[in-house]
Amino acid sequence: MELNEYQAGARKTAIYPGRGTIMGLMYAALGLGESGEVQGKVKKILRDTNGVLTDETRVKIQYELGDLLWYVSAMCDELGITMDEVARSNLIKLANRAALGRIQGSGDNR
Repeated sequence: MELNEYQAGARKTAIYPGRGTIMGLMYAALGLGESGEVQGKVKKILRDTNGVLTDETRVKIQYELGDLLWYVSAMCDELGITMDEVARSNLIKLANRAALGRIQGSGDNR
């Protein structure tokens, strides 16, 4: 599946307050908190199973990643950009950093 194809499919289920306004953007941005759900599932691998990743946990993490992807898609819609554009610009940014030997470190302008 292509990212833009996913985005079009996700858009069909995008029912939330303020869609198409700054409130919609805020709603979608707050949904990125789903990343905490992913972190929680990974943390429990350490706590509950001594670092052993089970098939059941892998599926749970996959579902949470799907929720996160949905909110990324909603953010893109609210910003009027495509997920393909985000992915493409990110790869260009990373390639430029790699060419400069600046993949590691911190800050936006490396």
